[in-house]
Amino acid sequence: MNISAYTDILKELIRYPTVVGCEHSFFRVLERVLVERGASVTWYEGVLVAHGSQPFSAMYSAHIDRHGLICTGPNEFQYAAFVSGSRSDLLGNSVSEQMMNTVAHRFKSVPVMAYDPWSGAYRGAGTIKDAYICEFRNNLIFCVDGLEYLVAGTPVAFNDRLRIENGRYLGQLDNVLTAAALVYLFELGFEGTAFFTAQEESGKSWRYLLEWFRRFGRSTNHLIVVDTSPFPDDQAVDQQHVVLRRKDANAVFNVDLTNKVESLCHKMNIPFSYKDAYIEAKNKQNALEGITSVMSLGSTELGRITSTSGGLVDGTTIQIPTSGYHTMDESAAASSCESFIKLLMAVAES
Repeated sequence: MNISAYTDILKELIRYPTVVGCEHSFFRVLERVLVERGASVTWYEGVLVAHGSQPFSAMYSAHIDRHGLICTGPNEFQYAAFVSGSRSDLLGNSVSEQMMNTVAHRFKSVPVMAYDPWSGAYRGAGTIKDAYICEFRNNLIFCVDGLEYLVAGTPVAFNDRLRIENGRYLGQLDNVLTAAALVYLFELGFEGTAFFTAQEESGKSWRYLLEWFRRFGRSTNHLIVVDTSPFPDDQAVDQQHVVLRRKDANAVFNVDLTNKVESLCHKMNIPFSYKDAYIEAKNKQNALEGITSVMSLGSTELGRITSTSGGLVDGTTIQIPTSGYHTMDESAAASSCESFIKLLMAVAES
């Protein structure tokens, strides 16, 4: 493989906005770059499916939505994931005040760009000035300079470019990092299927996948979901090149497939860790130190589809470790990305 070729794809894709709930224009970009690399592409509601000559030989899924804002009224902007996921007190499904405060302080002074959700056409630029919790609606409201003229429903993306520093990629990497890897697989001759899903950040992407498998899948289907995996800092990130999971908060993953991926990691000398084991160890350590807060195993796309498909779909996950999760400075080592791509090809060929 050529890491420079992968980097070129990543640089191109990260420039195009794809705010959660408004991914249509990004699907158009994906369709072009995939067809250029020989993939057959079919577009369904919420999922773009690319496949080679042996569609069921290996199946990977990456979500393509990224965080951003939605204009919800005159000079009023809300966090897109909360809007897309219908997270408001109106439905009794509100976001915690702690979460809203975390998001509110995460993007201050970040430049943003408005775009048409269907064509991707540029609609203007601005800067996030501040954010506050509206006392009447208990929702997070962003103040943006320069986009006062936008109409409700217009997506506003965080303006991003890929940066490379000291052998690391930096930017809003979740989840363009692994989406670019799946595109690059077709350049390497991948013959299986890659799914690119919408609205993962609002918890809806698994529904689009399940609908596809119910229509076109076999009696049983093994899926590998790829994503980034957050760690507290670069030191913790550098302990492994890829992250595996045996389970999440929703389901236990396919044991045989997980063991197969682990065996390939050993064979290829790829450092790896299990995220569920990492979280469980952290919780035990915190309990010994008298810390009462408990880290969740997390809710993943694969766990949701496994728990609801009635045995139709199962599989495992392969993730790239990152720090600075869900910020404009999320960071991943280029060496991790290289190992990740090599592992995906090895799994597809085994």
